[in-house]
Amino acid sequence: MGRSGKVFVQNKYAGIIKETEEGYEFLYDDEYLKSEEALPISLTFPLSNEVFKSNTLFPFFDGLIPEGWLLGVVERNWKIDGKDRFGLMLVTCGDCIGDVRIEAGDD
Repeated sequence: MGRSGKVFVQNKYAGIIKETEEGYEFLYDDEYLKSEEALPISLTFPLSNEVFKSNTLFPFFDGLIPEGWLLGVVERNWKIDGKDRFGLMLVTCGDCIGDVRIEAGDD
């Protein structure tokens, strides 16, 4: 446990997603929230200084993970269990389609 990912919106650091004992947390960065250019990562994560919590990986983040044959390639090449959705997200979402990308944290 204790893994984390840095979340970027349009290449600006927006916040951090963490794996916890209870599930998952997402928190926007204070500096990002102060920026006039701050955009929410999705409609389900409005700009807020509150911690978003979930027992399962948030659907928004889970939706960034590849599917089908590409998921199979990722599982084989990186030897990641397909049930480890957080691990898959950290490995595959550094260069996602769209405005949001995730870089594995330094934990």
